Amino acid sequence: MKLSSYLDAKFLFTDIVADTKEEVIKQMIDKISESDKKFAMVKKDIEKAVMDREEEIPTAIGMGIAIPHARVECYDDVVVAMATLKKPVKSKVATFNNEDDVDIFVLIVAASLKNKVMLKLMSGITKIALRKAHLLDEIRNASNSLDIYHIIKSSDIEIQDRITAEDIMNTDIVPVKTSDTLEEVARRLTIENVTGFPVVDERGNFLGEITERELIEYGMPKYTSLLSDLSFMTVGEPFEEYFKNEKTVTVQELYRRNPISVDRKASIMEIGFLMVTKGNTRIYVVEKGKYYGMIIRSYLIQKVLHI
Repeated sequence: MKLSSYLDAKFLFTDIVADTKEEVIKQMIDKISESDKKFAMVKKDIEKAVMDREEEIPTAIGMGIAIPHARVECYDDVVVAMATLKKPVKSKVATFNNEDDVDIFVLIVAASLKNKVMLKLMSGITKIALRKAHLLDEIRNASNSLDIYHIIKSSDIEIQDRITAEDIMNTDIVPVKTSDTLEEVARRLTIENVTGFPVVDERGNFLGEITERELIEYGMPKYTSLLSDLSFMTVGEPFEEYFKNEKTVTVQELYRRNPISVDRKASIMEIGFLMVTKGNTRIYVVEKGKYYGMIIRSYLIQKVLHI
């Protein structure tokens, strides 16, 4: 089904003026309520659910777009609304700590059991941002709701039935190169609050991964891997080897080859199965040798179980 099938021109707004994202969301909910009686009946519950969700995890995705959303128990339908702003408002980006100037809001409200539909809608909107940047400019420049509707309809963005790796992978994590030093990797692990990075070559071909484990293991004396108890060791400088060589040893020497990977069309069930049975916290999305994104176990919680 096409993304445009979920849209109604009367829920596409070009006249909202606000100073905060909360004001934008509230005005969108008010406007939908004016045209949708079923929505209006549970307006307070919807507003609370959307605002609570926004407070937990910001829904800005970068590129000037935010996708506030909520599943609501007392609502049994799906509504998609869009607002374009002449004056952007600030919002934190979901995957980073920085703020973005947001001028396109896409509000999605769905019944509590329609998480698959909601996830696919969010994926469709994200695809517009990532793959069809020119459409964003057209949407921003549209003067009325009908123009926006026809722009999106002509884009032919499909909403697939299955949830796949492509829908939940994180494309924001920048891979490391084999020439990066341990010091550079350790700094990024700390700042970006992740446990590992994909390793790629100069052409973006996937080579493997480097994780916290490789850095810690490198700093340990080699003979400790043969011991079961290190409590007797009371002398020696902790991680002496690491600190001596952190600026010169590169990822090339330590990265792990052949971690688990899937292609972009791998199902959510396959990904969950691999994480449970193999114990992996990271799965890489790789197709024809090219790296596309990374799936961390917490993404399944955030994007599927707690959408």
